[in-house]
Amino acid sequence: MTAPTEHHTLIVANRTAATPLLLQEVERRAAERRTAFTLLIPDVNSRASADWTLESALTLIRRAVRGTATVEGLVGGSDAFASVKETLAAGAYDDVIISTLPRRSSEWLRRDLPHRVRRLGVPVTLIAPEAAGENFLAESFKNFGPRQ
Repeated sequence: MTAPTEHHTLIVANRTAATPLLLQEVERRAAERRTAFTLLIPDVNSRASADWTLESALTLIRRAVRGTATVEGLVGGSDAFASVKETLAAGAYDDVIISTLPRRSSEWLRRDLPHRVRRLGVPVTLIAPEAAGENFLAESFKNFGPRQ
């Protein structure tokens, strides 16, 4: 008997890398089947903030999967599409989750990132809230402290 094949999902996010909507989707997928997640944070203004965002988001994603999945992270270049294309070429990913800001604020949606990535031949799930309330990003980190 062979072990079940592990599914590989690339998560593409920047400021939304640890939002509740994304964490819920990751948790759902991890519960559904054996999955390895790679978080790619492209299109950042400074490497230092990308590292902080990456480490913070990885901590929350690891909590969401409750030890049932492998979670790794990468920081990409200034062009989100080029970063995704390069990452997909270097690895064997089954699908991509793109998490972005709401439509009116999202540079990635204005640049048609989800459709451009789909043209690379990989299924894409888009996670973008309908509207950003004042606490949209702050809510992402409210549970970042130690677990009770």
